[in-house]
Amino acid sequence: MTSLIKSLPTRLPEFCSSHWLLRIPLAVVFIQQGLSKFPVSVDDASSYDLPYLVWWFVAYGEFGAGIGLLVAAFLSLKAISHLPVISEVSDMLTRFSGITICSITTGVIWISEPESFMDVILYDNLHVFLWVGGLYFALRGNRT
Repeated sequence: MTSLIKSLPTRLPEFCSSHWLLRIPLAVVFIQQGLSKFPVSVDDASSYDLPYLVWWFVAYGEFGAGIGLLVAAFLSLKAISHLPVISEVSDMLTRFSGITICSITTGVIWISEPESFMDVILYDNLHVFLWVGGLYFALRGNRT
């Protein structure tokens, strides 16, 4: 019985494409949020007490990070990823998109002015999950 339990992990099939299960929803959320800010306007920026330039970077950053996650994943497919330049560019694009997601999500959490770090962890689950998803891709790149 114990040998069956010990051998079970090696007998289960490996799902190498599991990063898509995290990548697609994260990209869709950021693309959707970025598109909802278009056309970028001074009035929208002022409603959040942000300078127009910051609002512009947020809108294009959200949209670009979502697109970047998807484009980088398609570039990492085995059909074209054997080229060293393509592989390196797609990995860096994934990492840059992840860093952008973390930066924007940090800003969103910051401007909500939470009372404490624990308030963010306990009551702002969506932004915590978005931040951790971005951090995952920033740290792992396409080596998922």
